[in-house]
Amino acid sequence: MEWKILEFETKRGERPVAEFIKKQQSQAIAKIAHLIDLLEIHGSLLSMPHAKKLDINLYELRIRGKDEIRIVYGFKGKLIYLLHGFKKQKNKTPKKELDIARQRYWLLT
Repeated sequence: MEWKILEFETKRGERPVAEFIKKQQSQAIAKIAHLIDLLEIHGSLLSMPHAKKLDINLYELRIRGKDEIRIVYGFKGKLIYLLHGFKKQKNKTPKKELDIARQRYWLLT
């Protein structure tokens, strides 16, 4: 199965995941790019330690290092949408971060 990565885009043309990634250190950006490449190759088969299912529609890319970075994504057919990025501070993913990703997922056409 061929997968295609897309970024969530607001009605104003903003791409919040791209903006989040740009703010990270260069080493973290390289790790994020590598995991996005793996996601595009393996799609729904990508699993721990690189990816983890969060709920029925949402998954997270797990970027390990100095900062624990997460990129939340979801599938729509063969399309993979990058929905939200954040730095994880605690063991459990904050509800606020999941709510942002869920809202963006449901805004997809």
